[in-house]
Amino acid sequence: MAYPQLELEKYAGTTAIIKTNHGKMTVKLFDELAPKTVKNFVELSKQGYYDGVIFHRIIKDFMIQGGDPTGTGMGGSSIYGDKFEDEFSMDAFNVRGALSMANAGPNTNGSQFFIVQNKNLPYPKEALVEGGWPEEVAELYTKGGTPHLDGRHTVFGQLLTEESFEVLDAISAVPTGVQDKPVDDVVIETIEIIER
Repeated sequence: MAYPQLELEKYAGTTAIIKTNHGKMTVKLFDELAPKTVKNFVELSKQGYYDGVIFHRIIKDFMIQGGDPTGTGMGGSSIYGDKFEDEFSMDAFNVRGALSMANAGPNTNGSQFFIVQNKNLPYPKEALVEGGWPEEVAELYTKGGTPHLDGRHTVFGQLLTEESFEVLDAISAVPTGVQDKPVDDVVIETIEIIER
């Protein structure tokens, strides 16, 4: 099925519940579009790798980033033992609520991820259509997102519930200090995986 972010309830992917000290975010994972990335996230979650890990970088009107056990933005490793390759899909996009892999350039995925929070697209929908984005995806971007990250970061999931977006927005609004790190830790308590 093309564009699962348009019809999430019909997409039969694995579900992840990211439980934080600010509430929980439920995410539908795109097993078929990014199988290696989803496997990495699911296995790390099941191992408890993310338990107690902070969101170390939070930028309001952009995204929240976590998944590094060192809490510095410099650490983390994948289940594959090394960095692994990007899985870009023409069917998944960095719209508001997208779960994407953080990286340090092409094919450098480890354990870090971010969730797109931006609500306000800085340019009109028509500009995206002219740039090659499908009409219905450009329409979805009118609710927010970061299209400039498409083709640069692997999108492997999407927030599923209204509550999830409320938690995302609450986390994005916390006070931050040096290097966009929250003044008070925003902690991933655990990530529960519900197989499809």
